[in-house]
Amino acid sequence: MDERFLLELTYKGELLKYDAQLRQYGYIHRIEVDLDGIPVQFEPDEEGNYRALVSPEQVASKENNLEVGLLQAIAQKIESLHQS
Repeated sequence: MDERFLLELTYKGELLKYDAQLRQYGYIHRIEVDLDGIPVQFEPDEEGNYRALVSPEQVASKENNLEVGLLQAIAQKIESLHQS
């Protein structure tokens, strides 16, 4: 079952809130975060750390707000939620 939740984190001194959804795919899961209209999926790697599934072109594009630091902060926040 997919579950929606509000993901809150502080990035560069600003409190950010994003709509997120836990998506189950059989034995694996991904968390989809809506970053200002851009759906970005995060999945755990073999060590349990989360990574964003985006292309280098998406990050480099001037049309969106996909900063590497923001993606890393979101991944760390998801990891902290998963551990608690």
